Amino acid sequence: MSLSLLPNGLVSIVDVSHAHFEHLDGPCERIRGARSILEDASPQDVLAWAARIFDRRVALACSFGGPSGMVLIDMLAEIDAKIPVYYLDTGLLFPETYALIDRTRQRYGIEPIAAHPSLSVEEQATLFGPALWSRDPDSCCEIRKLAPQRRLLSDYEAWISGIRRDQSPQRSDVAVVESDTASGLTKINPLASWTGEMVWTYIRAHDVPYNELHDRGYPSLGCTHCTSPVKAGEHERAGRWRGFAKSECGLHR
Repeated sequence: MSLSLLPNGLVSIVDVSHAHFEHLDGPCERIRGARSILEDASPQDVLAWAARIFDRRVALACSFGGPSGMVLIDMLAEIDAKIPVYYLDTGLLFPETYALIDRTRQRYGIEPIAAHPSLSVEEQATLFGPALWSRDPDSCCEIRKLAPQRRLLSDYEAWISGIRRDQSPQRSDVAVVESDTASGLTKINPLASWTGEMVWTYIRAHDVPYNELHDRGYPSLGCTHCTSPVKAGEHERAGRWRGFAKSECGLHR
């Protein structure tokens, strides 16, 4: 199935997917129905479907530390620029990441929402000891990423992610539309079937801004203490939490 974005209002996939989605009983069945329709759809069609189905009850998560999220921001600017974009401001992001957020504001005229932890870095150190990330990165991610996202998404019914199947073995079976067990929301992954090469082809073709550290050996960026450059032959998330049996913060399960 080849579905393309229509220039006169995104009618084709939006209307068809809505009709199929509407008559199915129960959230799980509706997600399976949407998945079967959208699996081979373009990312733009998936985003248009999400905007139609969820309206303002869907938000786009962008780390500003990976190129995929920037592709989705660029696509949404043409589809529905009013869909909120948010990021998890752990207080430990790279300066280059904050610089990209500023460039995104200027380029797209949007104000990304910052989801903050309830504890500052200093308060966390007081309660749990210094450099929690070096001793218990799972707990650090829970405090600084997972809990803030849960609070923010409590006002929404769905969220959009830039994860792709080719990013790591743990993501190889991600679906375009799925149920997020952590939040209980519908999770939409428009770029699930894309490759890194496709992402960068889009970025170059559309002059999409991206994190400067991607040009210095960092294909995937999180917090400063838990991100290192990737070596030749490693997958793009190999530099995350190096030295630990961990490649995910827990947002994507």
